Amino acid sequence: MRTLKEVQATLQIAKVQEEDLQPVTYCLSFGGNVSSGDYCLMELDETLCKHIEAGKNLIIRDDKDERAVLCSEEKTHDLLLFVQGCNTPDQLPDISASAQLMHAQIWGVSNCYWELRRQRPMLKKLKKLLMENPYDGPAVGMQEEAPGLKVCHCCLEVQEEIEAHLQNVHACEIDGFWKILDFDYEMTLLGHVTQLVDSESWSFSKVPLSVCLEELGSLEPKAMIEHCLNCYGRDYSIEDGQVMYALDEDKVCRATAQLLLQNAVKFNLSEFQEVWQQSVPEGMTLLDRSTKPETISLLRVEDLHEDTLERFNSLFSLKEKWTQDDIEPYIQDLCGEKQTTGALLTKHARSSVQNGVKVYNSRRPVSN
Repeated sequence: MRTLKEVQATLQIAKVQEEDLQPVTYCLSFGGNVSSGDYCLMELDETLCKHIEAGKNLIIRDDKDERAVLCSEEKTHDLLLFVQGCNTPDQLPDISASAQLMHAQIWGVSNCYWELRRQRPMLKKLKKLLMENPYDGPAVGMQEEAPGLKVCHCCLEVQEEIEAHLQNVHACEIDGFWKILDFDYEMTLLGHVTQLVDSESWSFSKVPLSVCLEELGSLEPKAMIEHCLNCYGRDYSIEDGQVMYALDEDKVCRATAQLLLQNAVKFNLSEFQEVWQQSVPEGMTLLDRSTKPETISLLRVEDLHEDTLERFNSLFSLKEKWTQDDIEPYIQDLCGEKQTTGALLTKHARSSVQNGVKVYNSRRPVSN
């Protein structure tokens, strides 16, 4: 092995001044079992380091059609492969102020490492799993009950985000397991409720829960009737303590539109508006505006890609230019912490004015 004098002599031959270098010189040698493929390096922040030091787990999850993510109890991170030049000297500790020679063995080589980027939980797969066994009513006779999903315990922040998503897709919790309602069954429940409202001449803002359960309990489970009211309205109490529901007209109208459009590739817009108006409960009005002969088709947020770039590519391949009001419902869920849809549009779209209206088109070439 080299000595310090030999190192200093080499520096003199190379005409390198010692004061320009770190005081500690490392003499590296390869060990007997050097490996370059058995290990991967990952850069962690202080929070994740303390997480591991406390004996907690970090889990890497992936699927063949998805990017790998690293999950802690609190947060989800994307894994980003980072390649750079050699930074081994930066990782070696400077333990002496005077010239010193240290010997170290190399036991592995890596020319890249993984960086982490905070990511919102990707919840689209949750609905996909639920849709494998949708709930279409209680089991009859020897029929087996459709299985559901159980949400494991996690931190409050993630738990609330998951449960908010489950409620957003109208999933319900039955005996501790989450299940998503079959759309036709959900429309059957909604039809029972709206027909009762019409027959009793109730206001859509004053639907009594107890009467709904009493009148419709013989047709469907009472828990499902209440779940339907929660999906399409909000509850409140009046002076005598009776629970009332105010139905959300927009939600009922959108559900009716989805029912009409789900089996149609395209629908003439004027014909659709006429059928839609006839299908929604009386008193729930639709915007009636004169239009040119146009077509309308079903586009649901849950059918779009969760990746931001893919989402914008899909939207601009469907329509070249969007107003902010039109595109906003389809990108709202992409917003990160303290991020707005306006910021997303600034980053991924280019604005222009068309006939006095501000519109957005893609910044990048659109691929179909």
